[in-house]
Amino acid sequence: MAEKMKKISNHVINCNAGPARVPYDVLRKAQEELIYYENTGISVMEMSHRSPEFDNIIRTAEKLLREIMTIPDNYRVLFVHGGGTAQFASIPLNLCPEYKGCKVNYAITGTWSEKAAKEAEKYCHVCRVTPKLDKFTSIPDVDTWKIDPDGKYLFYTDNETIAGVEYQYQVKPFSDTMPVAIDMTSNFLSRPIDVSNYGVIIAGTQKNAGIAGLAIVIVRDDLLGKPMSICPTILDYTILNKMNSLYNTPPCYPIYMTRIYLQWIKDQGGLEVMGDRSDQRARLIYDTVDQSNGFYYNGVNPNCRSRMNAVFRIGGQKGDEQLEKQFIQECKERKIIGVKGHRLVGGIRVSMFNAMPVEDAKFISDFMIEFMELNRK
Repeated sequence: MAEKMKKISNHVINCNAGPARVPYDVLRKAQEELIYYENTGISVMEMSHRSPEFDNIIRTAEKLLREIMTIPDNYRVLFVHGGGTAQFASIPLNLCPEYKGCKVNYAITGTWSEKAAKEAEKYCHVCRVTPKLDKFTSIPDVDTWKIDPDGKYLFYTDNETIAGVEYQYQVKPFSDTMPVAIDMTSNFLSRPIDVSNYGVIIAGTQKNAGIAGLAIVIVRDDLLGKPMSICPTILDYTILNKMNSLYNTPPCYPIYMTRIYLQWIKDQGGLEVMGDRSDQRARLIYDTVDQSNGFYYNGVNPNCRSRMNAVFRIGGQKGDEQLEKQFIQECKERKIIGVKGHRLVGGIRVSMFNAMPVEDAKFISDFMIEFMELNRK
């Protein structure tokens, strides 16, 4: 490989699908305050969650999130345990008052929406509104969805990290009585959205908004107060809201890290800037794939390719495993990590979340071009 492609520095290009890279400025701020937070003489990691100092941390995090996302006043923000997966249970438990007595609608476009549907089946009658697919390479047109009009809500996952499929539009409510619940774990804060389009937004923070251990729930006021009778207290949105996310000890340090991350997003220029950078990173990788004459292959419909997770094979549609292993090894030699595809689909996956500079995506693109030139048969 050409000498110019050797990355000589301590900088690592982190393409892990999550936990993902955290901005350097955020890590530096956390490092400065790791042992002694401001004038407290203690670390946030040993701080009481009932203290005035932590109250300021969590309130500032919420204030920043409301400002960045333009969250309407009739929505509550909750900081919760369990990541996005716990919320797969929380949504039906909070939006459906009767155990096994409610219908709900789920659009299945990948592994994560399928997992959410299976979790909901423990508590509700799930209507899968999209056709069953052998491979998740497209999103069926919304007009073709078979929506049960009696459904308590419609759920979808905005970005599927494994298949590399992402909605490029917001799915609107089908009726005033059927709110839309959305899992935004892997593309949260990566572009502007209209929060008022949704009844519930859930997102783990470990990809675009912080570190592992925390999830954020944004829920509309009118959806509180009607949980299923079997809903565990720790998953009850109404109780968590009443206690300001402090029913029990919250994930204090992840909340602190998210507060710093949110300040970074604001300082960078907000969601318009995050969206523009996401588009630039994705374009660099997909243009390289599309201009490779089949050496790199991405089977996802171009109108729903993920900006967060570019999934592709090397050496043709079915992939050449030896070439792919060689590619992964040469990436490691250039301090590009985390590019091995998920075990369910194989191949290569380049994950590009908020903290990745556009320059890193350019470096990967340049390497892909040189790798192709040297290994094309």
